[in-house]
Amino acid sequence: MAQFRISDVADLLGVSDDTVRRWVKSGQLPAVETSGRTVIDGARLAAFARERAAAAEDPSAVRRSARNRFVGLVTKVIADTVMAQVEIQAGPHRVVSLMSAEAVRDLGLAPGELAVAVVKATNVVVETPGGSHV
Repeated sequence: MAQFRISDVADLLGVSDDTVRRWVKSGQLPAVETSGRTVIDGARLAAFARERAAAAEDPSAVRRSARNRFVGLVTKVIADTVMAQVEIQAGPHRVVSLMSAEAVRDLGLAPGELAVAVVKATNVVVETPGGSHV
């Protein structure tokens, strides 16, 4: 089972090392000492991350089958006469979409606007790092 150092956990969860240490000290995030290092078990970290996951509330009342929804702010729109590239910052995630320029105009997409990126993919590539986590 993978084990992660405090600094790795902080990077993965987007918080400071001190925040992770406080979670460990308070017992919210179980950790063990291994060879003088504090490490967190990967399965426990995954459960902790799931429990703490906080996405912005979806402003639409539409029901969809797609479960991968990223609520965020449009940060950039690059459009020509036919196609456009739209960037959305949804928490720590940057989502980039290519769509027609007509769709951008119809949706009123511009920097600072609230938007929801909905991803329904049959092909999702999952990678793992080649090295050790400890």
